[in-house]
Amino acid sequence: MLHNNRMIYSMDTIIIYSMGVFYLGAGLTLNAVRVSQCVCAFVCVCVLFRSRAHPVMDVWTVPEKRQKGWYLDLMAPNVKGPKYAWLDPSRLYCNKQGLQDCIEDLLEPFQGETIDLVAGIDAMGFILGSAIATSLGKGFLAIRKSGHLCVKTHSQDYTDYSGREKAMEVRTDVLKAGVRVLIVDQWVETGGTMKAAIKLVEQQGAVVVGVAAVCIENSEGGHWIRERYKHSHCVPSHLQPQFDQQSLHFQSLPEHREPLNAAGEKHRGRSTGK
Repeated sequence: MLHNNRMIYSMDTIIIYSMGVFYLGAGLTLNAVRVSQCVCAFVCVCVLFRSRAHPVMDVWTVPEKRQKGWYLDLMAPNVKGPKYAWLDPSRLYCNKQGLQDCIEDLLEPFQGETIDLVAGIDAMGFILGSAIATSLGKGFLAIRKSGHLCVKTHSQDYTDYSGREKAMEVRTDVLKAGVRVLIVDQWVETGGTMKAAIKLVEQQGAVVVGVAAVCIENSEGGHWIRERYKHSHCVPSHLQPQFDQQSLHFQSLPEHREPLNAAGEKHRGRSTGK
């Protein structure tokens, strides 16, 4: 359902250049009011063009045959430009079945693992992490951005996906030696945020059981995580290059299921009647 953002920007550029040529030719004969009206109309057309170029699955839709990762079609693409994230995965959480299936897929490689606690990274990791903790019947630990906790904390500096220097912190009165923790975030792009969270957990003697996210990109940091920790994410292998390039152009997910977890295990099919 999602389309290539780069294609959309290119089409916008073509339209802008075309309109520019028009205004250069006709600008002398148009008064200021008329030009303003034309510009407003042009902006409306561009917004409409973007919205129609990015069709997404209706948020209330649950397909009759729910293949692995079907809920990725619920994600919403960026329609506001380069100042925003290229994709909004959180829309899939609005679909009850989509959220449940996402959690099931993320937990598949951790079947049989002892998990004492789920930790979620500020802020979007709180949503998915707390949902996973509830599904497991375990507690949830919030790994916060620095400066938000009023208790004694450990802090860890890191560089986020945008290249900004930041710090995160975790309370000191929960983790201890031997506690087995699953760390959850919505997305792993450069891996800097997740690596900092791992350090905070391990510095207190706890054990990182694994890492779970909607997507783990094949960045340097993503490879570092994949090589050292059990992990799971929701992106089919044939779509991974598009996610890595942050440029999706698939119309819908295929009918077959693919292994998406570290163990390379295939998942059973689903029916809406479960």
